[in-house]
Amino acid sequence: MEDARNTKVVQEAYAAFSRGDIQTLLSKLADDIVWTGVYGAGSQVPTAGERRGKAAVAEFFKQVGESVNFSRFEPNEFIAAGDKVVALGHYTATTPIKKSFDSDFAMVFTLRNGQVTRFQEFCNSAAINAAYAA
Repeated sequence: MEDARNTKVVQEAYAAFSRGDIQTLLSKLADDIVWTGVYGAGSQVPTAGERRGKAAVAEFFKQVGESVNFSRFEPNEFIAAGDKVVALGHYTATTPIKKSFDSDFAMVFTLRNGQVTRFQEFCNSAAINAAYAA
């Protein structure tokens, strides 16, 4: 039951992101959320680093909107166990300097009481770093 509920929360967050409905996405997050973008992203990547709290995560999504143009964003598989949901998928995007990246991803969500408390993203960080390098 918990696995299905947690998976639904994560899927609803992805659906909100796909619609550009960041307020609904943020409603799925705990107030004390710890959000860590692409593991291994360099300082030139605007969405790199850790953010704490909903306001900081809202700023993260503002940066995504300003610095990433996704042509493909597909979470394809969800694996849930206890308080964790892992989304496996693929994305392709272009940066403001017209460089592209293409990568599979694993995004790990930790939930408590139906809200996301932690997020961590793993992907081809070398490709993302290169796409933001001048």
